[in-house]
Amino acid sequence: MRYRTLGSTGTVVSTLCLGTMTFGAETDEAGSFAQLDRFVEAGGTFIDTADVYSTGVSEDIIGRWLRSRPDLRDRLVIATKGRFPMGPGANDAGLSRVHLTRALDASLRRLGVEAVDLYQAHAWDPLTPLPETLRFFDDAVSAGKIRYAGVSNFTGWQLQKAALLTQHLNLTPIVTLQPQYNLLAREIEFELVPVCENEGIGILPWSPLGGGWLTGKYQRDSTPTGATRLGENPQRGVEAYAGRNAEERTWRVLDAVRQVAGEQDVSMSAVALAWLAARPAVTSVILGARTTEQLDDNLTAADLVLDAEQMRLLDEASAPPVGDYPYGGAGVRQRGRDLPTDS
Repeated sequence: MRYRTLGSTGTVVSTLCLGTMTFGAETDEAGSFAQLDRFVEAGGTFIDTADVYSTGVSEDIIGRWLRSRPDLRDRLVIATKGRFPMGPGANDAGLSRVHLTRALDASLRRLGVEAVDLYQAHAWDPLTPLPETLRFFDDAVSAGKIRYAGVSNFTGWQLQKAALLTQHLNLTPIVTLQPQYNLLAREIEFELVPVCENEGIGILPWSPLGGGWLTGKYQRDSTPTGATRLGENPQRGVEAYAGRNAEERTWRVLDAVRQVAGEQDVSMSAVALAWLAARPAVTSVILGARTTEQLDDNLTAADLVLDAEQMRLLDEASAPPVGDYPYGGAGVRQRGRDLPTDS
């Protein structure tokens, strides 16, 4: 396992993070404990959850696991999130001070900890003024309930506004962004990655395997069936089968990943994860596994380093379609400027 600092902080985390969205839903408690044990055994130190995962059950499971292994808490960096509905009430969702106060206290109880190391706004809230949320984060740090603040699923302007407001108001900074990012979904590179690089914000990619597509288990023009996420629901979310199957780019990317996997004698999953871990501003890649076997396969990426030619192949195959301006060649050239030469 390799390690990096959490964004621009001095806290060190493993470059692979155990995501726990499956806990209490697709993975029962025994399986969840097995994944947590295996992750720590492999050198993993970073665990990510959210209150909305199985409506609190994921946090409950992690809390019981921590209580059964009391020597581990100080070795781990634990992150959770709040924003989505946790009840039917008008203030049971959002990024308001009222909701986040209740949500954070409930997360601390379920996890059985005095503080979470990273507390994240799970998504933008158009109803709550951003300074209210940022001041809540600052107060929570002062109260010793959280150590760092982050956000998830923000757009470029939202993240930049949050970063500048924390500086202008002298509040706890935003140290991480948790976005969708993988070889099939690289749109964050247009705006979000430059913001993160400029502001020292670490990226924690979710869905690094594109909902299973980058494992190579889906075939062209053959709707999946069986015990896979798309087999059970081919229209599932952003990774829905029909849309991606129709894009030639999907199959070009998969061919490139398969080629590099053969050269490295590893799984396609490991290649996709290693590529992502090597991208600019990425701090830690969030793994999401149903089973310990899937987690073991993902963990093979922990020390995998792709060479320059393999990275170039994957970069070119996965380059997102873009017009000349403002994100294509013309726009990129216009944003650059060379020093004048001697006269």
